[in-house]
Amino acid sequence: MKGFKEIKKYATIDVGSNAVRLLISNIFISDENSVESTKNSLVRVPIRLGQDAFTNGIILDQNISRLVDTMNSFKLLMKTHKVEKYLAYATSALRSSSNGNDVVKEILLKTGVLIKIIDGKKEARLITENKIFKDKYKTYCFIDVGGGSTELTILKNSRILKSKSFEIGGVRLINNLVSEKTWKFFEKWINENLLKIKNVSVIGFGGNINKIFKISGNKIGKPLSIRKLNSTIFKLEKMSYKDKSLILKLNPDRVDVIVPAGKIYKFLLDILNIHEIDVPKVGLADGMVSELLKKLKS
Repeated sequence: MKGFKEIKKYATIDVGSNAVRLLISNIFISDENSVESTKNSLVRVPIRLGQDAFTNGIILDQNISRLVDTMNSFKLLMKTHKVEKYLAYATSALRSSSNGNDVVKEILLKTGVLIKIIDGKKEARLITENKIFKDKYKTYCFIDVGGGSTELTILKNSRILKSKSFEIGGVRLINNLVSEKTWKFFEKWINENLLKIKNVSVIGFGGNINKIFKISGNKIGKPLSIRKLNSTIFKLEKMSYKDKSLILKLNPDRVDVIVPAGKIYKFLLDILNIHEIDVPKVGLADGMVSELLKKLKS
C-alpha cells in the first residue's frame, strides 16, 4: 500500500432493460486524501427485463425469480471481494413496469440488496460524471442507448444544459413498440436543441455501440466515423444469427438488438450531419462509482 493511505472496494449494480451488471471497483485513497478508482471486475447477466416491461407492462414472476437469484449471487461476490459500499440503480424496465416498486421491495426482502429506481434525468446525469469530459471549450452531446430508453444530454463546462429521456431502445425496437410519433418527437428535440450549437462532440454510450466499435476494427482512442458505423451495421444486417454468435462472439441477448440500437446512434449523427462519434467505453455504472466517491470525499 505504499503511497496509499487506504485501498477499498466499492460496487455498483445497474439493473437495465437488457442486462443486469455488477461492477466492482478498486478505490485508492492517497496519503494526500485524493481518491481514484480502477475497475476490478465486471459481471453481466442477460435477464432482459424490458421484454416483460415493454410488452406486458409488468415484470413476470419468472424474471423476478431470476433477478432475486442474480442479486443473491452479486451479494456473495461483493462479500468475497470485501466490498464496503455499493449502489444499485434500476432504469427504464423497472420504471416502466406497474409492479416495479413491488419488485424492488421483494428484492430487498429476499436478498437484502436495496435497489433504487431512477428517472431518465438522473440516469443521464450520472453518465456525464467522468473527468474525460471536462474540456471547457467543447460542447458534448451524450447519447446513451439502452434496451428501453435513449438518453440525450448536452454538457458544457461540466454543466448540463439540456437532458431528455426518450422511450426508444433496442428491446422496444425489436418488439415494434416505438411509434412514429415517438421518432418524430425525438427528431424534433434534436432539431430544436442541438442544430443551433456549433462544434458539438457526440459521445456514444451503451453496450451496443461498444460492440459495434470493436467489430468495426476502429483504433482504440480514435472516434468512430459514420462511414465505419454504417458499414458495420450493414455487415451485421447481412450476417446470420449463427455467424454473429459464433464468429463475432456476440451474446445471444445482444444479437437481435445490436442493429436496431446502432441505427439510433446513426439517426442522431445523420440529423446533425456529424461524421464521427466518440466511444469512450464508460457508462452508468462508472457514473455511479463517481457518486460513491463524492460521498467518500464529503
